[in-house]
Formats: sequence, structure tokens, C-alpha cells
Amino acid sequence: MRVLVTGSSGHLGEALVRTLRGRGDDVVGIDVTPSPSTTVVGSITDAGTVREAVAGAEAVLHPATRHKPHVATHGRQDFVDVNVTGTLTLLEAAVDAGVGAFVLTSTTSTFGRAMTPPAGAPAAWITEDTVPQPRNIYGATKLAAEHVAEVVHQRDGLPVLVLRTSRFFPEPDDRADVRAAFEDENVKANELLHRRVDIADVVSAHLRALERAASIGFGRYVVSATTPFAAADLRELGVDPARVVARHYPDQPELYAAGGWRLPEAIDRVYSNERARRDLGWNPEYGFEQVLESLRSGSDWRSALTHAVGVKGYHRDAFPDGLYPVE
Repeated sequence: MRVLVTGSSGHLGEALVRTLRGRGDDVVGIDVTPSPSTTVVGSITDAGTVREAVAGAEAVLHPATRHKPHVATHGRQDFVDVNVTGTLTLLEAAVDAGVGAFVLTSTTSTFGRAMTPPAGAPAAWITEDTVPQPRNIYGATKLAAEHVAEVVHQRDGLPVLVLRTSRFFPEPDDRADVRAAFEDENVKANELLHRRVDIADVVSAHLRALERAASIGFGRYVVSATTPFAAADLRELGVDPARVVARHYPDQPELYAAGGWRLPEAIDRVYSNERARRDLGWNPEYGFEQVLESLRSGSDWRSALTHAVGVKGYHRDAFPDGLYPVE
């Protein structure tokens, strides 16, 4: 299969290219930044470049985007140009090229304010039916791109599946208070309970989406590690997640104590991947159970693909705290 992968020099783009090439697919990678994963150096906002790149492709995987870490360093128009106009350019080129499946990588950031209930309130249960309330230009433009994709599907018949992915980046957390309070690995381990996914599972979700796009037509899916929690846990998660986690995993307190780790004082949202597992036949392999097993055995809970892709960052310039700035 000939597949066009956008953002091929980025975290997910490289992971997709590596995996597709590994299984023998003919992959064209497009990105503004040169890399071994990129065959076409150019922008998705350039219609001519996009049409050349998509020619002959049977499918398009579209993770290229302006990200949340760019909110403080890039103008709003830039987000519109890349996330909305760039996506439309790709969609129209895909229609003209007769592409059979288009997978748009979106984000749980589209849910925005819907994910943060008041202090002491039950955690929010986030599904595809949760009404998005974007809190910044990143979430707003990703949601707009989803709507544009749906319009193209309805008008032109292009099969499009939207994957709203949770956190999978390897960089340190963007919140200074979290970085100060927790070891980085502890933060990411905690997030696998409710708001993180391993990049290998993100890749497998995209591949399943490619297979199912034609039969589904259009759909949106939350892509996150499978949570152990249920709706009945939400009230307690908002005030005492340690008690809930210990009920699900009785040896967790001892394992965490031995490593000097701890859980957050409250969990404000839980992502449910039930619909993605049901409709796509997706079976994520990495989650909190792997974290606990790694603490028992001294192994690594992250996938080999996570290590192979590594840390990339989002900016060429350094900042005072060594991280990307966040608005």
C-alpha cells in the first residue's frame, strides 16, 4: 500500500513511517523539516507540493499540526493556516487523487474546559459524546479541522476517521508545579490511569483506522490507554484517587512507596477508549498494569517504539527553564 504520512519528522509521523516501512508499505513522508522519515520537504499549506505528494497514494495519515507548545510562540493565524487550511488542502488533494482512506490525528485538547470540573467535584468522564469546549487556538483549530473533514466526507465521499489522541509525548510536563512535585516518570505512569497512551498504541490505532475507514465512512474516536476506572469511581477520583487505585491494584501502594512515587491528590478527567476498541477492533497493549509490572520486575513499561523515536521537542530555540513555553 502507498501511504502519505504528514508531519513525518515529528513524534507520531516518524513512528508511523517506521512501522509502515517495517511492514513493507510504500511510504511518502512530508514535513517542513528534513529527516530520514521525510521524502518530501515542504508544507501541507502548499497545494502544489501536497498534490505531488499524494499522487498515487491509497491512504493518507495526517498527524502534521501546530501543537499546544506552539501557542505561546506562534500567532493564531499560523494555527489556522496549518491546522485548518493545511488539512483542507490535504483533504481536497486526497479526493482528487482517489484516496481510499484518510485518518486525521486530532487531540483530546478539543474537549478543553469540559475536562476540568471544579475542585472537589467528580472527575469528568470523557467520551466522543462529550461536547468540546476548546480553551485555546490549538484546540479550536483542531476541532475546526475535524468539522472541515466531516464536510468533505459528506460532500465528496472520502472516508475519514478522526483520532482524538491523549498525551504520548516523551518531554517533561508543561506545568511547572507538576515538574516540581513529581519525578517525570512518575507523572507519566500516573497519567496512564486516565489521560496518556503509548505511541505504539497510537500507531496501532491509526493502522486499524486505515483498515476500517471505508466501512465506517466518518467517525471520531478517543485514543488513550484503557483506564481501569468506571463511572462509579468518578466522585472519589476527584478527592481521593489513591483509595480508588488501591482497590483496583492492591499492591500499588507498596510498589509506589518502594520507588518513592506517589499519586496525585485528585484526578479531574478520565478518557474512555471503549468506542475505539469496539468500532476499530483496536487493542492497546500498554497501560497502568505494565507500569506496576515494571516496578515489580525492574523492567521498562514503555514500548520499544517510544525509545526508538525518542525526544524531539517542539522548538529550535531554548527557553529559560529548558522547556517549551505554554500560554
